[in-house]
Amino acid sequence: MEPKFPVDQQVRDVAVSIRDAGGRALLVGGWVRDRLLGIGSKDYDLEVFGLTLDRLEAVLSRFGEVIAIGRSFGVLHIKGMEMDVAIPRRDSKAGPGHRGFVVDLDPDLGFEEAARRRDLTINSIGYDPLSGEILDPHGGINDLAAKRLRATDPAHFAEDSLRGLRVAQFLARFDMKADRELQELCAGLDLSDLPGERLQEEFRKLLLKADRPSAGFEFLRDTGLLQFFPELLAMVGVPQDPVWHPEGTVWEHTLMVLDEAARLRTGDGEEDWPLMLGALCHDLGKPVTTETGDDGKIRSPGHEPAGVPVAERFLGELRVSGDVIAEVSGLVRHHLAPMTLVKDGATAKGFRRLARRLAAAGLDARQLHRLATADHFGRTTQEAMARLFPEGAEFLHRMEELSIAEEAIPDAVLGRHLIARGLRPGRDFGTILEACREVQDETGWDDPDRILDQVLAG
Repeated sequence: MEPKFPVDQQVRDVAVSIRDAGGRALLVGGWVRDRLLGIGSKDYDLEVFGLTLDRLEAVLSRFGEVIAIGRSFGVLHIKGMEMDVAIPRRDSKAGPGHRGFVVDLDPDLGFEEAARRRDLTINSIGYDPLSGEILDPHGGINDLAAKRLRATDPAHFAEDSLRGLRVAQFLARFDMKADRELQELCAGLDLSDLPGERLQEEFRKLLLKADRPSAGFEFLRDTGLLQFFPELLAMVGVPQDPVWHPEGTVWEHTLMVLDEAARLRTGDGEEDWPLMLGALCHDLGKPVTTETGDDGKIRSPGHEPAGVPVAERFLGELRVSGDVIAEVSGLVRHHLAPMTLVKDGATAKGFRRLARRLAAAGLDARQLHRLATADHFGRTTQEAMARLFPEGAEFLHRMEELSIAEEAIPDAVLGRHLIARGLRPGRDFGTILEACREVQDETGWDDPDRILDQVLAG
């Protein structure tokens, strides 16, 4: 008996209407793959055989407004439904770049041939939502069982170079291995023709969905694809002090930190995205600051601020939003602060000043604490292996004790308070306000008159 997977009623209704019109609707791509892996999914992709695009559009219009999200590619969407509907097609490379394809829509194409254009066999499986029949002309089910990634059509795999990153994120997400032929195909890809937005999409999936993102980045290194991300490649082979980092190089440490950060994800993409990018970028300053002293010790002085412009350049190439770049920059700049503040015995003033700087970057102490925790455990020191990070716990305790774990205390003294004292706006305003912040951070006072009295008296 064919296995049955639960399908949304709307999808079944659409499939029935397509059948009644003389066509056949098959679920394809990620939904089928995920169901076979026992993973739930709501992203439905229907491929419709036997109906022209115009006829299909007419059938779909019964269910709501039809939006042509890619009409030249034969892709339609019903407004309000989590479902894309497409006509089978052949893709052939005719020019450079990700847009250099000639698309031939063919509703009479057989499923085996239609599935051939897909990247991997595990994504080339079809499922009939009405009969429960599974169509697997390229052996994707066996590859899933063997945890093997294999190109559906090796002759045309390289036509879309983004597939190299897709392979990286799939093997990391599903704990799979690429076969030798696929590794060789990926090693020959040129990612330089891809826009940052497409690269970012695959990085998001790798960093937000994989339990071990490190596997994807190791694949990029092994296939040579890391060369297209020079800021990351620069970390490979950079030595570290074996006392503090017995695990090895900056690259090896970063991969461990990525996997530790993945354990700390909350499930909220808005919060997890900066965390994971911070884990990836936190030591980007080490390649340009690492040196071996006369005593033979390896140090990377000032690598935190040195890493900020490198991270900003890398993230800019990926077209990451400005707000997220600001957050990641703040994490890179301050990722050692939880450790150093506690070890140096910082006063309340130091913690309050850090909270202000984090707030200016759109961050809070809890976010920084997560990255610092991943950084600490992404090593093989005895303390890290024992899962001990007392400085991290103390840092968060102090921040909570001062009521600044989630947001900085706002300025008590504002411009209007200075004006009320008879002061005129001008250059001195900024100097006075900064002095007021210093007093506020030092004392914890929140009375603007008391703070101003001390500043003006001085």
